[in-house]
Amino acid sequence: MGSLKDIDSRIKSTKKMNQITKAMNMVASSKLNKAQRNTNQFKPYMDKLQNAITAVAGQTTSNHPMLVERPVKKRGYLVISSDRGLAGAYNANILRKVLQDIQERGENPGDYKLLVLGKVGIDFFKNRSIDVEYALPDVPDQPTFKSIEPVTKKAIDMYENGDIDELNIYYNKFVNVLESKPTAKRVLPLSKENASSGHGQMSSYEFEPDKESILNIILPQYVEGLIYGTILNAKASEHAMRMTAMKNASDNASDLIDDLSLQYNRARQAAITQQITEIVGGATALE
Repeated sequence: MGSLKDIDSRIKSTKKMNQITKAMNMVASSKLNKAQRNTNQFKPYMDKLQNAITAVAGQTTSNHPMLVERPVKKRGYLVISSDRGLAGAYNANILRKVLQDIQERGENPGDYKLLVLGKVGIDFFKNRSIDVEYALPDVPDQPTFKSIEPVTKKAIDMYENGDIDELNIYYNKFVNVLESKPTAKRVLPLSKENASSGHGQMSSYEFEPDKESILNIILPQYVEGLIYGTILNAKASEHAMRMTAMKNASDNASDLIDDLSLQYNRARQAAITQQITEIVGGATALE
């Protein structure tokens, strides 16, 4: 048991830390609400775009590069991490999954290209001497489409130019406030399911100039939307995990304050008892 001064100092510092974690919990909660709202507002746009692709691609045999699978000589990995920590296992889970999948496929550094969002992920790969083809740090907590447009353009250009034959996104999928799931999904080439999963309300429309020309425009927009929607989902997951981590930290700080307060009271009582004993002992000696 430490001295009264040491215990009191620990209690004060822990209380300050508790105030900080509570504030961070409230901030993360507010950001989570905004992120969920952004995701819900973006969904109708993707649904309409999906319907258009279904109407066009479902009625024609298209050889558009985004719809045609080719032998995978080089994969592209788009990894979504955060710019800071204090979010539990948010970054560790997804970065570990990327490395595991690369190792399980037996890929060498020349067999894949990395596109990484977030400072934590960028530093993670650089510290392991793994080349990052494209890095985008400082992703906003509430990203706009314009803020992430450079990475979507880069990914699509790499696929269209043949630099990669497949694009996979690695991110923490938001399930609920208490659960996020490390997830990998293929974005390019688009599967036939992706190209025909709309409800086809536009199947009776007439398209001009022709369906192939329309696909050349809307397919890149659809892929950009898929990437942007995934980033929105990952941000919601980040805010949820940070909120949970800060709540746990606040709870642990409160428990520690209770334990330290008990220690302080015991030490104080022992000191008082010792002083009374010394006073009584001194009075007895004077008699």
